[in-house]
Amino acid sequence: MDPRHKRRIKIVQELYQNEFFPQKKLSKKTKEILTFEKKIVKIIEKYILRKSIESVSKIDIAILKLAIFELLIEKKEPVKVIINEAVELGKEFGGEKSYAFINAILGKVVANQREI
Repeated sequence: MDPRHKRRIKIVQELYQNEFFPQKKLSKKTKEILTFEKKIVKIIEKYILRKSIESVSKIDIAILKLAIFELLIEKKEPVKVIINEAVELGKEFGGEKSYAFINAILGKVVANQREI
């Protein structure tokens, strides 16, 4: 497995766990994502349409937080790579339609990239 994919899995797991039990030991990148959490959540809420963020799976939210951070703040990887990775994480860890939901939200974010 690609080491970058493994790192993303670890970060998504940390973000997910942190939703239920705030962690003291988090990776540097996870801590950085959490410093932008309020802004990232506002972006997610903007594009959810007909749903509240509380109705979305916590794992899907964790995947979206990582992807939006990488897309709008970090900007180290190509957009297609970030979206593809997020979709793959959705297939691995999310529900049956998580990947499509994640892809749709990230498509809207990319179309309006001046968010943060």
